[in-house]
Amino acid sequence: MMLSAAKTLFGLCLGLIAFAQARASCPVATVIVMGKVEQIGRHATVRVQLIYSKDEHEESAEATLDGNSFNITVEFLTQSRKPLLLGNLRERCDRRPKTVVVTLTEEGRQYDQLSLDVAREFKKTDPDTYTARSEIVLGAKP
Repeated sequence: MMLSAAKTLFGLCLGLIAFAQARASCPVATVIVMGKVEQIGRHATVRVQLIYSKDEHEESAEATLDGNSFNITVEFLTQSRKPLLLGNLRERCDRRPKTVVVTLTEEGRQYDQLSLDVAREFKKTDPDTYTARSEIVLGAKP
């Protein structure tokens, strides 16, 4: 009798763990920034960094320019809470960046930087993609 109850309990635990692992996790969302660079040399780099609440900097992407235009995509996980012991039973999928910082550098020197408010300056082009409403223009400051 005791062995049967232990087997049942063990089976229920395995089922719960399997359910937690099989459940869909939070989606990966995307921020897309497009633009052009004026008055800069051949080896310029554009960096896009996502900033969350409390100046939490995490995901970023960088591209060395080939010409004067750029299109940079940064992916981020929408999960705002770490998974619990039994998996993702209580995960929340509402994590979004507040600000996107776009920086132009060349040979380690910063030439320009813009901070974009996600709520005002980006639009959702599908459920998990945020695209800048307009093209970004970066250039060397006089």
